[in-house]
Amino acid sequence: MTQVPDAAQAYELSLSGQLRMMAGAFWASRVRNRVLVLTVLLLAVIFATTYATYRLNQWNGPFYDALERRDINGFVRQLGVFAVIAAVLTLLNVVQQLLNQITAMRMREGLSRDLADVWLTPGRALKLAAAGQIASNPDQRLHEDTRILAENTTSLTIGLVNSTILLASFIGVLWAISTDFAFTFGSRTIVIPGYMVWASIVYALVGSVLSNVVGSRLPRLNADRYAREADLRSALVRAGENLKPITLARGEDSERRRVNGAIDGVLEMLRQTAWALANLTWVSAGFGWLALVAPIIIASPMYFSGQLSFGGLMTAVGAFNQVNQALRWYVANFSVIADWRATLARVSFFRHALLMTDTPAREGDVIHYRQGKAGEGLCLSEVEVYGEPEAGAEGHGIRLSESFCLINAGERIMINGDPGTDRHLFFQAVAGIWPWGRGEISVPLAERVMMMPQESYLPNASLREVMTYPAGLPGVTDEALGQALISVGLNRLARRLDAVERWDRLLDKDEEIALQVANAMLRKPDWLIMDDIFEGLEPETQTRLLTVLGGLSGSTLIYIGRSPEFARTFTPRIFHVSSLHPAQPSDPAPGPTGDTA
Repeated sequence: MTQVPDAAQAYELSLSGQLRMMAGAFWASRVRNRVLVLTVLLLAVIFATTYATYRLNQWNGPFYDALERRDINGFVRQLGVFAVIAAVLTLLNVVQQLLNQITAMRMREGLSRDLADVWLTPGRALKLAAAGQIASNPDQRLHEDTRILAENTTSLTIGLVNSTILLASFIGVLWAISTDFAFTFGSRTIVIPGYMVWASIVYALVGSVLSNVVGSRLPRLNADRYAREADLRSALVRAGENLKPITLARGEDSERRRVNGAIDGVLEMLRQTAWALANLTWVSAGFGWLALVAPIIIASPMYFSGQLSFGGLMTAVGAFNQVNQALRWYVANFSVIADWRATLARVSFFRHALLMTDTPAREGDVIHYRQGKAGEGLCLSEVEVYGEPEAGAEGHGIRLSESFCLINAGERIMINGDPGTDRHLFFQAVAGIWPWGRGEISVPLAERVMMMPQESYLPNASLREVMTYPAGLPGVTDEALGQALISVGLNRLARRLDAVERWDRLLDKDEEIALQVANAMLRKPDWLIMDDIFEGLEPETQTRLLTVLGGLSGSTLIYIGRSPEFARTFTPRIFHVSSLHPAQPSDPAPGPTGDTA
């Protein structure tokens, strides 16, 4: 079996691939139509703004000519024209800003919901967890990266469209002003049609090339900075959620070093980014200040030769600035583009990695799952489970010792194994969330199959919702909920059904397992498959919970683990799992695996 490619090779996409993936996600999203409507409105506002800006540039000529002639009436009249144009432009700017913000909000909604849907598709997130660095800190990609990507995509797209329309509108003005310009050297006359157009193109091109060279490291630096920020937040959250064990272990110094190490990583990336931005500022700021005099210098030969009046000079300067602003869009937005590319890569790589988990056959051998027919039970045939997706059949994982195992409805079953055998991995394979291995698992055709892991998840919700997690139980009464709590020994919670708490902090391990059993008592599943849930529980707790499970007379109970109490209570039929790694002559002999727990 081939090994999995390195995550950086397996999940990265070219820029065109990133754009295709995210464009496809947008087109399939629920916000597509609303964003398209907003786009049409924005285009209308941008065209109107461009026309008003064109009229403002044309206003320069008569206004400055009136100043040159000392024409007070013409001066006042042009101030009135300016007031109308400025009022219209102000209104259009306000409307455009509002539409910008709403569009960015809708874009973020589409990105966040799409990524959340892809991430929380059953089985994907857990499968991706084995893929290495690409699976770390998904909260950063879902929260911060999608926010930055949505905002930058909106602002850059609008800016690019606006610059393109400005360029198309004002390049004609600039060409008309300088269409017949000629340089005279002695007896020779050199005519350069559109002289100021070519000058503005060269000016902007030089700035763009220099920005690209100087700022080439920024996209990678920004991506690394976001990764380090996510590591820091993860370290802080983990320490905050485990304050009691950290304090009891006197582990504050150790955690402080860990947090400080994460802070150092962020600061190092900020230092490198600061230097890269400072170097880029040499280009952007330098060309920005030069732009104050560059159009006057470029147009001055026409002015001094008498081909332009003072008003014509200011009109040419205004047109040059508009064309230059449009052409310098790349220079002015280079750092934003670098930020956009960094977040585009992080979001698209993560989404691509999640989608690739739907084709695990590319990563090696996989267990074949099939849906059983009506009346058939759970069938396990030649099942081997690999400990890692890239692991081969030799020396890794576990196997079912019996080549064939058929479990019928209503049976009590225990699947145990030698000490140290990863029975939790076998539980995940039976549950269908860890497919890497060999053999076949035929899943029973039942309406209610319930998996009970050793480590439960208790949402931050009311106790009523926790007890009926995940989909709720329509018609269940408060009396039934209270009776279930009393049956599993959680009498103190029977009157707190509407309380919202961090239940994972409020309850100890015994109580968390008891809450899971109360859930099963309410659900009455056809099949209940347990992942060694009694390991480490108090004897009294085990006895109480086994009594509750015994009341599920119509349920098939499968216990994956070693529990003498389960064996004594139900006298189950027993199967075994063993390591795929064969015992060596120097190894101690494995413990007995007879039909006892």
